[in-house]
Amino acid sequence: MKSEKNIFIAFILNFAFSVFELIGGIVTGSVAIISDAIHDFGDASGIGISYFLEKKSKKMPDEKYTYGYARYSVFGGLITTFILIFGSLTVIFNAVNRILNPAPINYNGMIIFAVVGVVINLCAAYFTRDGESINQKAVNLHMLEDVLGWVVVLIGAVVMRFTDFAFLDPILSILVSAFILFNALKNLKSVVELFLEKTPEGIDINEMKEHILAVDGVTDVHHIHVRSTDGVNVYATMHVVTDGDFITVKEKVREELSEHGICHATLELESVEEHCREKDCTVTHESDVGHHHHHHH
Repeated sequence: MKSEKNIFIAFILNFAFSVFELIGGIVTGSVAIISDAIHDFGDASGIGISYFLEKKSKKMPDEKYTYGYARYSVFGGLITTFILIFGSLTVIFNAVNRILNPAPINYNGMIIFAVVGVVINLCAAYFTRDGESINQKAVNLHMLEDVLGWVVVLIGAVVMRFTDFAFLDPILSILVSAFILFNALKNLKSVVELFLEKTPEGIDINEMKEHILAVDGVTDVHHIHVRSTDGVNVYATMHVVTDGDFITVKEKVREELSEHGICHATLELESVEEHCREKDCTVTHESDVGHHHHHHH
């Protein structure tokens, strides 16, 4: 699997590199480089976790996990997110401490490390550039963040080299960390929404309902449930009431759903005379607009 190999390469690169830059940060005395080291270490461990979970998430559904293993990948993203939140808070704390107690920095060393940092992370970003899953997008986002982080450190190092404005180092480190924190929290929000079975992004239940009601032979649709396993695959279930031919109606409804991006639909068809016990559990708690016109039959 190509994605797995790429994730693994990124993991090795990042891990080796975070060790290298931790040493660099200590040698040069730059808290910005140390903050990047923590950031990279967080990424590396996250990538390591997601490498194994991504592997598992590719397994086909079986009796134990009838919806498949896609959520493992999401869970990997969750762990990475927590590591990044913790890492960025630690760095902010250290940087504030550094502003209060300044220490000397070796600017030339810092510039050299930053150049190497930009180059290596550009390579890693290039390896992970095309990913579909939330997990891989997260990994690639980290790579791009790393490149940005290093560009920032490089600019800062050059400026400090010529102006001796030492406060810039911890300030940059706080900016980088705040950026990581912001993205991690955003990521956390989307993972939590997925676990809470929120209707996936870009799916308008009411519009979908109107389109299904417009299908020939459909008199009503209720009990619509839409969920996503991993932020990519969308599943839907619903009860469709029809006075037409079940097979034709089913095909048309499926076509309509696939236009709405739903690849995996389970439809329960009911005839007009049938009394649906679960009729009241509509997901859209509206005043049941357009539901009454079939009672006249």
